[in-house]
Amino acid sequence: MNEPIPWPIWRVSAIIASCAFLTGLDASVVNVGLDTITRDLHTTLGTAQWVATGYLVAFAASLPICGWLGRRIGVGRLWLACAAAFTIASAACAFAPTIGWLIGLRVVQGLAAGMLIPAGQTVIGQAVGPARLGRVMAALGVAVTLAPALGPVVGGAVIEVWSWPWLFLINVPVGVVAIWLGLRYLPRGEAGDPGRLDAFGLVLLSVGLPLVVYGCTRFGESRDAGPLVLVGAGVGALVVYGVHSARSANPILDLRLFGNRAYRAAVATGAFAGAALFGAGLLYPLYFQLGRGADPLETGLLLLSMSLGTTIALPLAGRLSDRIGGGWVSLAGSLVTVASTFPFALLPIDAPEWIVQGLLFVRGAGLAGALTPAVTAAFAAVTPTQLPDAAAQVNIVNRVGGALGGAIFAVVVANGLPRGADVAFHSAFWWLVAASALGVLAAAWLTTAEARTHETAATGERI
Repeated sequence: MNEPIPWPIWRVSAIIASCAFLTGLDASVVNVGLDTITRDLHTTLGTAQWVATGYLVAFAASLPICGWLGRRIGVGRLWLACAAAFTIASAACAFAPTIGWLIGLRVVQGLAAGMLIPAGQTVIGQAVGPARLGRVMAALGVAVTLAPALGPVVGGAVIEVWSWPWLFLINVPVGVVAIWLGLRYLPRGEAGDPGRLDAFGLVLLSVGLPLVVYGCTRFGESRDAGPLVLVGAGVGALVVYGVHSARSANPILDLRLFGNRAYRAAVATGAFAGAALFGAGLLYPLYFQLGRGADPLETGLLLLSMSLGTTIALPLAGRLSDRIGGGWVSLAGSLVTVASTFPFALLPIDAPEWIVQGLLFVRGAGLAGALTPAVTAAFAAVTPTQLPDAAAQVNIVNRVGGALGGAIFAVVVANGLPRGADVAFHSAFWWLVAASALGVLAAAWLTTAEARTHETAATGERI
């Protein structure tokens, strides 16, 4: 029987989920308005693309310092500060006089958004405890998963009815209400002395992560060798950080958490599930637009079935995670993800829409079981004081996995298109099946690690 969750915890989760939804929506809603922004601000599309790219790069850059700041001022206070910065920057974006101002303000938005997600996850993890974490994290997962899918639909409607500044103004009322409620109900967390800031480690991570994410994204778009240099430089910075972290008494991110086998297995599972979710977020729009001839708004509507499957399945996944552990739920979700992705590698490009939509719905349900329980298992494997670092690391791995997956899928599609859309997308979907299958192996490892952890705990209790 699941331990009941009191209303105050659901209230805190709803406040955090509201801003998590905004950050996910903001990452995708702007893409629809880039053409309009280009014309209105008298710039080029290549420059306007930085309105979207700057947000994503800043998002990655801010993740490493989140844990240190959370320990320094309290994760609740950090969340409130980031929510305020995100909301104010959203309003300012709407009144940006030039493209330079708009890109700069989008960077501020991205920096705030990058810390909102892990800070919110830490607040929830510290408030609910491991026995109830699955159900609450599932509620947060609905917001995180649904927002990017709704972005193209919302963006298209806003541009059709109003104008591009409203792409940013729609954030303001929700942000203001969330901040007001957060000031009243959000636990502030414990402020303390996190030690001296690891400036060298922060520079390595804050440069390395954006280089990897941006390089992968550019490589997927251009397929030139140039972005691979950026990826290599980013990976090099991350490797140097790994060596630095092992020698530092107070690293900006404590990689010693990976000494915990359950945490290590959960993060690996989340990485492959992140590739299957975020990476496929690039593949499926291409499939509908290049393969099946849909326009951007129609594509957004056609992809809602996958988000609907995720939304429906997440509450069940959360309950099962609290009851039997995240490993078994993630394993089942990963198997469903593979089973519902495999047919795309075999079906003709003009397969009946009802078959495609049914598979997308099932795939969304599978992803709900694959990703969120793995994240829950990672948080349950660490202590409350380790949660700030764990939340940042889990988000970093998921984002990098998604960027790598998206780049690979885009390149496979581009290389196959000269031989026909069928060939291109069948090849890409086989790669997606492979990534999802690796997720199955990682989830199986997680179930074993959780079982050993429980056995060790039970032995210690008997002694």
